[in-house]
Amino acid sequence: MPDPSPYDSIAGLYHSLWADWYLPAARPALETLFFSEVSAGASVLDVCCGSGHVTGELVQRGYRVTGVDVSAELIARAQSELPAVDFRVMDVRHLQLERSYDAALSTFDSLNHILSLIGLRQVFAGVYQALAPGGLFVFDMNLEQAYLADLRQWAVSASDESVSLVRGAYDTATKIASTELIWFKRQTGSHLWERRRSVVEERCYKEQDIIGALAETGFISIMALPAAECGVSSELGYGRIFYSGRSSSVGENS
Repeated sequence: MPDPSPYDSIAGLYHSLWADWYLPAARPALETLFFSEVSAGASVLDVCCGSGHVTGELVQRGYRVTGVDVSAELIARAQSELPAVDFRVMDVRHLQLERSYDAALSTFDSLNHILSLIGLRQVFAGVYQALAPGGLFVFDMNLEQAYLADLRQWAVSASDESVSLVRGAYDTATKIASTELIWFKRQTGSHLWERRRSVVEERCYKEQDIIGALAETGFISIMALPAAECGVSSELGYGRIFYSGRSSSVGENS
């Protein structure tokens, strides 16, 4: 079992706060790069699936999905929403899967959570091994533009049952971005509130390093497209790049 994830303690906040934010904005890019390329009925590996926001879309489109994520609590949320899906608690740097997949998808800058280039190569290698020959891999990552746009101000969301505070910071020297999340949740049947806090880190990579790691792993037909060019709204799209590549077909050189 992987080590506890910083998302475990705030899984409920994550699930509710971003339920309707990423997917509607990113759908134009996913339509172009993934859904139009992968036929319904195909087997899909959802890498860093979180609480299943995008997984649900994959299921609705007729894909046979396996979802993997390091957070046991996020996986539990996803499983409760999509009980028919094969979800696994797994460190994506060390994928261990019994079958191959027609395609793989990783969304919402999930792979920026991998904090070393060695670790990122491990993810790419694991996905490559999990893909059938010619299988498609699509993912998005943030470049430095996205992290520099964060003004370190608190974003506050409140309801009768919870209050959340989120702010980001970015260290230009280490290329590490950190998101601090504080969650106050009313306890059921009580006037008492529970406070939870977590800090989530992401690493900013250069585009050439990401493409180089894909190529070194064996991916071919590699593309890198700015999110804005794929129809993604400016708020989500600023500094975000969508990447795609395919595993080599049988007998084809990488």
